[in-house]
Amino acid sequence: MPKKILIPVTVPSWAHTPLLKLKRKIIPPAPVVNDIHGERYVEWSFLSGEMPEGPGEAIDFGCEGGYMSLVAAEKGFHVLAVDLQEQDFCVSHRHVQFRMGDFLKLQLPRDHFDLIINCSSVEHVGVAVRYGIAAARSDGDLEAFQKFTTILKEGGLVLMTAPCGVDTVMAPWCRVYGEKRLPLLFASLTLEKERYWRKDEKNRWVEVTRSQGLDYQARYDANNPHGCSYALGGFVLRKARGRLHD
Repeated sequence: MPKKILIPVTVPSWAHTPLLKLKRKIIPPAPVVNDIHGERYVEWSFLSGEMPEGPGEAIDFGCEGGYMSLVAAEKGFHVLAVDLQEQDFCVSHRHVQFRMGDFLKLQLPRDHFDLIINCSSVEHVGVAVRYGIAAARSDGDLEAFQKFTTILKEGGLVLMTAPCGVDTVMAPWCRVYGEKRLPLLFASLTLEKERYWRKDEKNRWVEVTRSQGLDYQARYDANNPHGCSYALGGFVLRKARGRLHD
């Protein structure tokens, strides 16, 4: 394939704007393609804004680099940061403990945690290949949420974000939650707050209504998870008082 050679051309300042307009008419800019770039900024800001004050016991499910673990620790929580893969935290905090392993198999105390943080992690549970997930489990996400209920104290909170839109599974990347799957996921907890975002025509995240978030038609890129497109949901859920584990 021949390579392009760019040769700078100097023009008078008075001619710059007219020539630029002419160029755009002749060669229009490439259309903007929505992707998920910047999703962590939306998620981290939502979760940080909803983070309660400690003290208490917290678990950061699918902690990745541990950013939300640090936020919770700075709020006064003792945090168990859990991930399926080894993580190299760039900050060591005396109130953050890392444990590697499959969340569904980890031995965790019942009715123990005041807070569970789930920054776009549960949608991967049981979707094989990515993050070293060996075997597919069609209801892995529902099993994870049932375990959330088991390990939460009465009145405990789940703060979470997740991909949203028309229900689908974009294997091997993640699930997308819509009108069908989302109620199943939340069945054992009480939803207290929900917010939604999707990309606009300039590929910027903007807040939208529930219906606009859950009706979004996700775009699947089989070769690049970051080339996919979906809406985002942010949720605050609580374990009802008087409800112990089954």
